[in-house]
Amino acid sequence: MIPSERPLKWKKILESGPVAASAPCRLDMGGTLDIRTFSYPLRHLQPCTLNIAIDLRTTVRLAPHTRGRIKVSSRGFRAAEFEAGRAPYRHPLGLIFAVAAFFNVEGVHIRIHSESPPRSALGGSSVAAAALVGALHKLRRPRDGRRPVDRRLTALIAHGIEESAAGVPCGFQDQLAGVYGGVNLWNWLPLAAVFRRDILLPRARLRELERHLLLAYVGIPHESSDINGRWVRQFLSGRHRPEWADIVRLTRGFAEALRGRRYAHAAELMNRETDIRRRMTADVLDATGRRLVAAARRSGCGARFTGAGGGGCIWAIGEADGISGLRPRWAEVLAGRSGARLLPAAVAAEGLRMEP
Repeated sequence: MIPSERPLKWKKILESGPVAASAPCRLDMGGTLDIRTFSYPLRHLQPCTLNIAIDLRTTVRLAPHTRGRIKVSSRGFRAAEFEAGRAPYRHPLGLIFAVAAFFNVEGVHIRIHSESPPRSALGGSSVAAAALVGALHKLRRPRDGRRPVDRRLTALIAHGIEESAAGVPCGFQDQLAGVYGGVNLWNWLPLAAVFRRDILLPRARLRELERHLLLAYVGIPHESSDINGRWVRQFLSGRHRPEWADIVRLTRGFAEALRGRRYAHAAELMNRETDIRRRMTADVLDATGRRLVAAARRSGCGARFTGAGGGGCIWAIGEADGISGLRPRWAEVLAGRSGARLLPAAVAAEGLRMEP
């Protein structure tokens, strides 16, 4: 799957028809532990991250463009175009240009459509990169026909490009949720092993889980690098090490509660994890987020921010009747902020896929 040095005539290939791929976003519990800054020192505790792929898909479509140029268009961002290989990576769309550079792409227009709000802390930018890696691999290897995509390699390439372009430690969970789909516990392993996948729920149980979930966008975008950066700096300085050990244990307990249909217990563990993170960084929740979390707790549910918080989305879990009662309460809170709204929380059984 690693591209060779031989240049490919991307524009000419695409003139016979566009190529597209899509992948889902995710909800998460135990995020940040997927960054090796945390998972390596905590290895003796078996660090893990749980995520639930949500059927808010990000689609990447490739079309022919001016030879020697790369153009990227994405909802919520100003379209950008550069000479191939000259695009800055410190750019709102820099990750996409970095993926294009890895594959030595030119003469291509990359169109990105996400069903989730821009910068909603659902992993959309990482998912777009993973979908683009899948689409470019398909374009390079048309003879593969129906041969399955190498999901592990797709995720690792997308992660490696993101970390190198960002210049800071990045986690793996967004790419893994995007390429695999479903509900998984990711166990973080050292060196080349990287991760072990524990499938928590079979496909037959995914529809059942949806009755226990609620998802809201708070109306303002998140800035995960700021909060994640603070967590990294705190951890490196020796602060909050016991708290991160507690987060490992709570995440693993949450996974077992979810597997065992003990949704009230899962909610309790989620609330304890949220409280720990709020003590470390109070601004993981804005005013609207705090109101949503408080409403969830009054309904007997658990609630936390997605990703690193600081805006974006809040999700809740609980018994079905608790979630049913919480829905109108959250709708009332969200009505007070422009752009805020409930989002569908359908679980995506399918990860990365090629689109017609």
